[in-house]
Amino acid sequence: MALLVQKFGGTSVGTIERINAVADRVARGRAEGHDLVVVVSAMSGETNRLIGLANEIMDEPTPREMDVLVSTGEQVTIALLSMALQKRGVDARSYTGSQVRILTDNAHTKARIQQIDEQNMRGDLNAGRVVVVAGFQGVDEYGNITTLGRGGSDTTAVALAAALKADECQIYTDVDGVYTTDPRVVDGARRLDKITFEEMIEMASLGSKVLQIRAVEFAGKYNVPLRVLSSFDEGEGTLITLDDEADMEQPVVSGIAFNRDEAKLTISGVPDTPGSALRILKPISDANIEVDMIVQNVGADNRTDFTFTVHRNDYKRARTVLEQVASELSAREVSGDGRIAKVSIVGVGMRSHAGVATRMFEALSNEGINIEMISTSEIKISVVIDEKYLELAVRALHSAFELQGPVNEA
Repeated sequence: MALLVQKFGGTSVGTIERINAVADRVARGRAEGHDLVVVVSAMSGETNRLIGLANEIMDEPTPREMDVLVSTGEQVTIALLSMALQKRGVDARSYTGSQVRILTDNAHTKARIQQIDEQNMRGDLNAGRVVVVAGFQGVDEYGNITTLGRGGSDTTAVALAAALKADECQIYTDVDGVYTTDPRVVDGARRLDKITFEEMIEMASLGSKVLQIRAVEFAGKYNVPLRVLSSFDEGEGTLITLDDEADMEQPVVSGIAFNRDEAKLTISGVPDTPGSALRILKPISDANIEVDMIVQNVGADNRTDFTFTVHRNDYKRARTVLEQVASELSAREVSGDGRIAKVSIVGVGMRSHAGVATRMFEALSNEGINIEMISTSEIKISVVIDEKYLELAVRALHSAFELQGPVNEA
């Protein structure tokens, strides 16, 4: 029928009962004639348990040994799922990342996949077996175990689907698809039947937690059809696909993303001379602090105000660095706000529709919500607002762009 790569996350395999439920689902797919490669994460909570054990031994374990340790979580799951399948009469074989030979670079704890040897998997598939692969891990050229970072099992699944030229990569999770926004914030949030890779990348980068952004980028690069499905309920889920494979009549906005973990910093009265932005941001970068949105205003007397946002966890450290920079530049002052949020509208339809920003700003204005910063691209508009207005803003924008479905839709 089809060659499918299916990925089940930690919640989906969190207990023996859930592993058995996954085995039932996989067995049904095999009975329908599909060739199946199944990628699994560690059981829910297991990776955190292993990290906790390491921290009891030493404060800063070496990255190489951490990879050796945390990769064992997936090894447990692949063996248990293979046993569950064999109990059901389904021939299955488990593989660690090194046995498949998912070759990565040697950046321990955040490695990137370079090459996959699919020969063993193809042999098993041709023999009618289900292949069960440990997600999140690989091996470098020297045989060292590596891991791909949090959420790396999504990337493993997409990479295997690309290497095998699978018909579809299916990501099973605890939600039944990608929604117009978080259903916990908006009752009428609607599950999308389709969304483009571009839109999903933006949604993931702007706060949506459904998929790891690296997995979506990988799928888009190698044109791997990607579907998000529920491990617990039946349904079609959401298909993530190329722009030209989506419906011709795209909605103006496909979804609303938001991020509560933002903080804002401003350095005021900076000399408005060439290189000032570099002198501000380079020390921030050197401190390994990622900057998100940037706004620069030209003030009086050849002085300027420079504002940027960082992750809230980096706020205090970034402010300390910026105060040193302010002293060196003879800037007037440094100020900040650790209670802001970012709200974004996303949609490829924005390319061909005028007035989208006006509609967004009007919706926020009608609710008395002040916009502190604005950032735009071809398919998204992001604004920074006071955190206390976040949920009100999301609901207002969801309504303004007519994204709602039936309230409490399953």
